[in-house]
Amino acid sequence: MTLARHVISSVTTTEIRYEYLRTIGRNAFLGSHGNGGSSTVYVVETDRGATGWGLPLYDADPGVLLGRSLAELIDPDRGVIDPAAEFLDYPLHDLAARILDVPVYALLDKSRIRAGSPRVRCYTGGIYFDDLDGGMDAIRANLAQDHAFGFRDFKLKIGRGHRWMDTRAGLQRDIEVTRLVRELYPDAGILVDGNDGFTLNGLFEYLDGVADCGLYWIEEPFAERRPDLEALHEHLQTLPTRPKVADGEYDPSVDHVLELAREGLVDVALMDVTGHGLTAWRRTMPLLKAEASPHAWGHPLKTLYAAHLAAGLGNTPIIEGVPGPNYYTLDDGHVVLPEEPGFGLTLPH
Repeated sequence: MTLARHVISSVTTTEIRYEYLRTIGRNAFLGSHGNGGSSTVYVVETDRGATGWGLPLYDADPGVLLGRSLAELIDPDRGVIDPAAEFLDYPLHDLAARILDVPVYALLDKSRIRAGSPRVRCYTGGIYFDDLDGGMDAIRANLAQDHAFGFRDFKLKIGRGHRWMDTRAGLQRDIEVTRLVRELYPDAGILVDGNDGFTLNGLFEYLDGVADCGLYWIEEPFAERRPDLEALHEHLQTLPTRPKVADGEYDPSVDHVLELAREGLVDVALMDVTGHGLTAWRRTMPLLKAEASPHAWGHPLKTLYAAHLAAGLGNTPIIEGVPGPNYYTLDDGHVVLPEEPGFGLTLPH
């Protein structure tokens, strides 16, 4: 059945709760991230009884969409085509894919329709500064909990010396935690995230202190300043293994990130999965001269979105996992995507 035969009959909202595996602590800038919360999702229905739902990119008045043909709002080959419907990017992708009886990842890549369930490599994004309250045993416990949940790769928050510890002591703790993870999980990918909390010299000292740990990437060590990224690029050539540079999460200028990628200064673009949006990622990915890994922290549903994006658009070797149950299936370090239509998830009650 074509999308043109469906007319939007209602757009409603509901709150869905989510929980993390534990209370998530501090990072370089912010205090405790809590143990979960709730988010507003939009539910879109058509006059033929089809329903799609999901997180919005932002909140807006859906009234202008009522009575509109679905084909006027979204093109399966491009995404949302009416600016008035942009905020419903994910609900409309879910709805269109359900009507067309394909998963969203297959909507993005037609070759996926009969290719079986994709598996997308996924790291835990939940290793924060819990050592500041519970010592190194807290880090060990968090790593073990996330490993038991199914993660095999770990992203560590670093930058303790920016706000919470003396600069020197914080730097040494960052190094100590990184080395502990490599010791406990010798085969794991280790990613580190500074939340823009480093000076250039401080970052160099950290990198030299963990040079034998084989970091997978360094995320947002400082704001996207070209001279600093150029200096970092030079320093990385001196390390025994070169980690990737990941940037573009926090309030990005997308054009600037794309230019830095063209210059080889950013290896992984991080524009947020809902901040940037799926339709925007469909436009951006062909222009990107680097890898992608859309930032997904917050609601665990964002990890599912990132996995569909990765499976459908490619060029995304690993995604961020929010350690919380009920929104995606994790197996041996990979999100296993369902073959059901849309995002393959029933609206929680």
